[in-house]
Amino acid sequence: MTADTITAADSRINARWLIPVEPFGVVLEHQAVILQGSRIADVLPQSEADQKYRTRETVNLGQHVVLPGLINLHGHTAMSLFRGLADDLPLMTWLNDHIWPAEGKFVSEPFVLDGTRLAMAEMLRTGTTTFSDMYFFPEVTAQAAHDAGMRAQVCFPLMDMPTVWGSGPDEYLRKGAALIEQWQGDEYIMPAIGPHAPYTVSDQPLKNAVALAERTGAAIQLHLHETAFEVDEALKATATRPVTRMAELGVLGRNTQCVHMTQIDDSDLEQLVRSGAHIVHCPESNLKLASGLCPVQKLMDHGINVTIGTDGAASNNDLDLFGELKTAAMVAKVVAGDASALSAHRALELATLNGARALGREQELGSLVAGKLADLIAVDLSDPFLQPVYDPASHLVYSNHGRAVSHSWIHGVPQLQDGRLTRIDVPDLMLRVSEWRQQILS
Repeated sequence: MTADTITAADSRINARWLIPVEPFGVVLEHQAVILQGSRIADVLPQSEADQKYRTRETVNLGQHVVLPGLINLHGHTAMSLFRGLADDLPLMTWLNDHIWPAEGKFVSEPFVLDGTRLAMAEMLRTGTTTFSDMYFFPEVTAQAAHDAGMRAQVCFPLMDMPTVWGSGPDEYLRKGAALIEQWQGDEYIMPAIGPHAPYTVSDQPLKNAVALAERTGAAIQLHLHETAFEVDEALKATATRPVTRMAELGVLGRNTQCVHMTQIDDSDLEQLVRSGAHIVHCPESNLKLASGLCPVQKLMDHGINVTIGTDGAASNNDLDLFGELKTAAMVAKVVAGDASALSAHRALELATLNGARALGREQELGSLVAGKLADLIAVDLSDPFLQPVYDPASHLVYSNHGRAVSHSWIHGVPQLQDGRLTRIDVPDLMLRVSEWRQQILS
């Protein structure tokens, strides 16, 4: 091979193991990922890369598995500052008596900025490269994520009652439309619409949200069928299940992400299949709040795209998506009564390609394929708690925790190097978090 046939590129990542996600179920060994700018230029055996490419930088990861960056499709990032504030309580008590009063007192632009930075630091340290947020002051979250170089779907809140961010639905929708206009088409930020839940948003605001989504292409994400109480109250008030009401209002569609869905009967399943909506499974939050269990395998068997999210750190209490995957896989087996339900590879797909599908970006994200955006992570499998390694995919789901993540790249830019964040000032952030703790305690 002559010098003329050798291609120059920016970076080469040599991996002991590689899980590309596409094709499904594959674990490759001794692979090289070639990065050029913001894209993956090639994925090929290291021996072939030696002959084909010359790069400015080579990262040797001889005991690591490399895979696509994880996509955390539901959370309330700034609520990281409420982590552990009100534990061991049912959902409505937790919300009405603790979280909503605390939000009314403390949530502000500075609170959201520092809480978002805290959440991003944790997510980056544990393998997440794209997250979805639904919270107040979404313009602050969007700017913080963009400044850090992290991908984010930012859903502006919509509900009937006034909050710190607005006086009611009309103001939320007006501000939300401006958010969509500002960030639409951005490489990192995906603005979206976030109706809180059927029990907090009336029909007309939901119809207006659907109209905004149709006009702009923005996704809709909402909490739906989170608890049996929610469904029972809706049936008492309207004799209609919330999923049916959402379908009748036009909320359910291929651009809709339904969070939780722990209460599903055959009519709900039919509506979900017909609509093409996506499900965001949040198993640890659902378990902690005793909300219920999402029938993940049943949904997948019916062709429904299921993704995964951590929910907020106030109800989880962490944002480690690898831990969430383990819980999801374990719970799925019990719910289905089948030990083969939600296999390790399927679980990894929830947090990668399925998440990209829900965002409408499966052509750019979610797998390690030439031409896709260079969002990828490396997990160090050398620690004794991960030895011996027979199946890296199994280890990632059943044995790993997110702290074994050593490297990450977003848009081709290093975000985590040997476990150290490159774009977040952690010491300064910890000072700010300590100040918030003192304020909230007092």
